[in-house]
Amino acid sequence: MRSDGCGELRAKQISSNVQLCGWVDRCRDHGGVIFIDLRDQSGTIQITIDPERGKELFTTAESLKNETVLQIVGTIRARPKESINEKLSTGEIEVLATQITILNEVKSTLPFTVSIHDDEPVKEELRLRHRYLDLRRERMKQNLRLRHNTIKTARRFLEEEDFIEVETPVLTRSTPEGARDYLVPSRVCEGEWFALPQSPQLFKQLLMVGGLERYYQVARCFRDEDLRSDRQPEFTQLDLEMSFMSQEEIIELNEKLIAKIWKEVKGIELKLPFPNLSWQEAMDRYGTDRPDTRYGMELIAVNEIVKDMGFKVFSGAIASGGSVKCITVKNGNNSLSNVRIKPGGDVFTEAQKAGAGGLAFIRVRENNQIDTIGAIKDSLNNKQKQDLLEKTNAKEGDLILFGAGETEIVNKALDRIRQYLARELGLIPDSYDNKSWNFLWITDFPMFEVNDEEKRLEALHHPFCAPNNQDIGIKEEWQKNLPQARAKAYDLVLNGLEIGGGSLRIHNSELQKEVFQSIGLNSNEIEEKFGFLIEALEMGAPPHGGIAFGIDRIVMLLAGEESIRDTIAFPKTQQARCLMTQAPAVVSENQLNELHVANTCIEEE
Repeated sequence: MRSDGCGELRAKQISSNVQLCGWVDRCRDHGGVIFIDLRDQSGTIQITIDPERGKELFTTAESLKNETVLQIVGTIRARPKESINEKLSTGEIEVLATQITILNEVKSTLPFTVSIHDDEPVKEELRLRHRYLDLRRERMKQNLRLRHNTIKTARRFLEEEDFIEVETPVLTRSTPEGARDYLVPSRVCEGEWFALPQSPQLFKQLLMVGGLERYYQVARCFRDEDLRSDRQPEFTQLDLEMSFMSQEEIIELNEKLIAKIWKEVKGIELKLPFPNLSWQEAMDRYGTDRPDTRYGMELIAVNEIVKDMGFKVFSGAIASGGSVKCITVKNGNNSLSNVRIKPGGDVFTEAQKAGAGGLAFIRVRENNQIDTIGAIKDSLNNKQKQDLLEKTNAKEGDLILFGAGETEIVNKALDRIRQYLARELGLIPDSYDNKSWNFLWITDFPMFEVNDEEKRLEALHHPFCAPNNQDIGIKEEWQKNLPQARAKAYDLVLNGLEIGGGSLRIHNSELQKEVFQSIGLNSNEIEEKFGFLIEALEMGAPPHGGIAFGIDRIVMLLAGEESIRDTIAFPKTQQARCLMTQAPAVVSENQLNELHVANTCIEEE
């Protein structure tokens, strides 16, 4: 139906006859000559309709609506010098039309403008409701092409490293992996259910037991969890697993993979190796295991300085096993008023949202004199003031913000404030360049965390992570040592977002059973839920490990978008709904009966 793409035409083809297909981006009538911007996936070309070429041709062009689908036959010619459009790759030429065929008309009013010439923002709800139109817009086309190039580059790299792609089941059994499963009732096995995979974790481990050694997959995953801008109920991850490799070797290979993607997709050379922080150091310095290291304001522990100062909020927190930490806001005296830090202020509110009762603060004045307010005012002696200035490296004009209480809450509050102030004070680079891609490995995670509601341990990542050998000791000490052990786990963080996470896996069946018991599973539950895995590990399982990267998040960062919804062709909303197809939806009683499922929801009259 066409000889060329609209955006592929160039001046060297002048006088050539072409046949094009595409959408009407816009029409313009300039003194009896009609110009059509014709758009397809490759770009846009100007079509000229000259009335001297025939009345029927001109009449057809006059009636065209934007987004009408056309076939154009014509001849390429040079544009007049004064009308050259340097913004378009085809801006030096135009096509003089000799024939117009309408392939499909627009029969209703467009909900929003699609043209490449229109930058007007459209509400996300409207874009998602008519996603097929949104996909025609330049922004979404570029994002999906970037996504394609990202995955293509990853595939090529991994295949050169002798990885093979294997598909794993989408219908599987429900296993405890940390989030809620999406469940699928079985029609042929009455009363039984499949689960959609939260990840291919167990299957990729079984592939290693099967001797494949190097596996990858662009995997669809499903988690029924509360959503936000960087989460979706269904998402895509680049999943890898490999045998006979150390943690250091796995990290090195994956750094090369990421560097290859950034080079091919963005033309950016990343400096390798990436920095590395232990989980404990990240929590101590940033209050989070996903720190954004593009700016300062690191958390500073000041327990030793303030424990005897007489300020009960500080001394009480330390006496009860908690912490007093602070961040230094450079030139904060000018940018943050007392009103913003006191109750009712925006900075105070951010602390409250993280569970803190409030904030104490100190302003450094001229000649490094400390200015304090409230109960803290008369509690600091001269030595403590001087020690604080040295510890925080605070200078004239700086503001010191304090959090006190349980260490976990102090970390959460100061981390939240740190991120909030970085945005408010413009400390985050506006555009991405070589200096603003701050990659960071976080390692040595705890094996477990405490589930306060159920009063038991649960795996911080998942229960298949291998523990640090030095932490667990000999077999007889496993049960005692496992709760405090570190995992051989590693996350890759980019500018405050986790983009990938993995670990070395447990390949010893007895150790795996011990870990299951540590999270509260008894022997019967282990056999019921994971008997197939234990059996596989007893049949010559190699040492293995892997990682999974969030494709949606990576593309979001590469594209400079704020939400992963703008990197997915057909995403769900934050209420896990598809506005275009109106899914999820009610199904018929007959369908439910076939699946042996009863609908217990009673609609209000």
